[in-house]
Amino acid sequence: MTNATVIDTLKGVSIKGYTVLTQNGFIENVVPNGGFDSTKYKVVDCTGKFLSPGLFAFHVHMIAVQGETGLRDTLRLPQNVMLMRVGAHSRAMIERGFTTIRDCGGMEHYIADAINDNIIIGPRAFFCGKAISQTGGHADLRDNNLPGQAFDSCECHLSNLGVVADGPDACIKAARENFRRGASFIKIMSGGGVASPADQIEHVQYSDAEIKAIVEVAENYNSFVTAHAYTPRSIKKCVANGVKGFEHGNLIDAECAQLLVKNDCYVCPTLVTYKALASDQFSAFLPPSSKAKNAIVLKKGMEALVITKKYGVKICFGSDLLGNLTAYQSNEFAIRAKVLNPVEILQSATITPASIMKAGDVIGQLAKGFYADILVLDSNPLEDITVLDKPEKHLLSVFKNGLVYHTKWAEIKSDVPSTIAC
Repeated sequence: MTNATVIDTLKGVSIKGYTVLTQNGFIENVVPNGGFDSTKYKVVDCTGKFLSPGLFAFHVHMIAVQGETGLRDTLRLPQNVMLMRVGAHSRAMIERGFTTIRDCGGMEHYIADAINDNIIIGPRAFFCGKAISQTGGHADLRDNNLPGQAFDSCECHLSNLGVVADGPDACIKAARENFRRGASFIKIMSGGGVASPADQIEHVQYSDAEIKAIVEVAENYNSFVTAHAYTPRSIKKCVANGVKGFEHGNLIDAECAQLLVKNDCYVCPTLVTYKALASDQFSAFLPPSSKAKNAIVLKKGMEALVITKKYGVKICFGSDLLGNLTAYQSNEFAIRAKVLNPVEILQSATITPASIMKAGDVIGQLAKGFYADILVLDSNPLEDITVLDKPEKHLLSVFKNGLVYHTKWAEIKSDVPSTIAC
C-alpha cells in the first residue's frame, strides 16, 4: 500500500508519503514512497487514505452474543444456541476494526481456534476462560430466590461467563483449570457488579488468602491476574495481593490511582456499557436492582477517567457490552474523547494492551516484523478519534495477518468469502 499517511502509534504522529510492504501475514517494511521494487508486489494506491494498526479491544465477552432482549437470558443462554450465533458476533467486531480482542470471561479455546482457522471470522483472541467468583459474587448469576443446592446439577449446557470457587484450594483448582484449557491470563471478581443479583457495588469479594492463591498460580504460568473492581477498597486489597489489572474502576480516587502507578498496574474503563444500559433503547435489558447499581457507576465513570489520566495510570480500551448492546462497541472512542486526546485513546487501543499481553513486538504498530493488521481509513484518527466511532462511514478496509477480512473500497477485494462453499 503506497502513497499513504501512516499512523505511528508509538510516537503518536502521522507520516505522509509512505509505503507499507506486507508478506506472509507480516509487515515486511515501512518505507518512503519509491523505496521498493514495485514489480515484486501488488501495489494499491492509498493517496488520501490513512493506515492505522488494527485495534485491540481489551475487554469483551465473546459468548454474550446478540439476540436476547434481557440480561438474564443473554448470560444464561444454552451453549448450543450461543455457538450458532458467535460467528456473527465475532465477525461484527472485526468489521469495526478490532483485529485483536481480550475476552474477560466465558470464551473457550475452541472459539479462539475456530477464529484462527477461519472457520468463523473474527479477531485473534486472548482469553481468561471462566472468570472466577466467590459464592454470591459478580459471576454467580444464580437466582438469589433459590438456595445454592437448587443448582447442584451440572450447568455445562449453559454458556456461563464464570465459575464459582470458594477457599484457596478451590480457587487454585479453578485457575489451573483455566490455564489447562488455554487461558493466557486469569480474571477474578473482587467486588460487586451491575449484572450480578446477590451483591452490591461496594461489596469486597475474596479474602487475601484466596487472591494470593490465584495470583501464585498465574505467576507460576508466567501470567497475571486482572480483577473486576469498582471501589478503592476492592482495588487496594487486590494490589496488596499481587493483582496487576483492573476492569472498570469507576469509583477510583487519587490515592488509588497513585497506588496503581507505583505497582505498574493498568485499568480498563468500560464507560460505554453504562451509557447504553441507561438508555431508553435498552430500558428492558436490566432488572430494577441492576438499574440502580448502573446509575452509581455511570455517574462516576467519567470522573475516574479524569483521575487516571491525571496520575498517569496505564489505560486500555474496553467496552464490556453484552448481547444486543455490543453494536455500540465503537462508541467508547467518542466517550473517552471528552477527557483524553486522540493519541492517548488510540494508544489505549493498540500499543498499551499489546504490551500488557506480552505481544508488543507483533501487535499495535505498523512496523517491520509486526502482524499485518491494518485499517484503511478515509480520515485521520489522530486529528479526530471519533472517526473510529463511525466505522460504517470512515473504515474502508480491514486487514488481519495480511488478509482482507472486510472491505468497502473498490481498490481492495476481500480475501474472505461471505459464504462457505460446500
